[in-house]
Amino acid sequence: MSIVHCDGLGQFQQDNAIHHASRVATKWLQEHSSDFRHFHWPLKSPEMNITADIRDVLLHAVKNRFPPPRTPMDLWTVLEDE
Repeated sequence: MSIVHCDGLGQFQQDNAIHHASRVATKWLQEHSSDFRHFHWPLKSPEMNITADIRDVLLHAVKNRFPPPRTPMDLWTVLEDE
């Protein structure tokens, strides 16, 4: 953190995934808490990355397309249309 944010303004964002909230990770964060600011994320918060949502919408559109795309170019056209 001190290398990337030498101005001291960096923040560590904990997303509370199970492996990030393990005993070892929690202990490390407590031991190093004076080295950086820690942004506390609400437990079970909704995903902020919309990539999965977009992928699901496109997958649904491709599956419901008639006739279905048969070539990579057909697939590309469907994805562009959507």
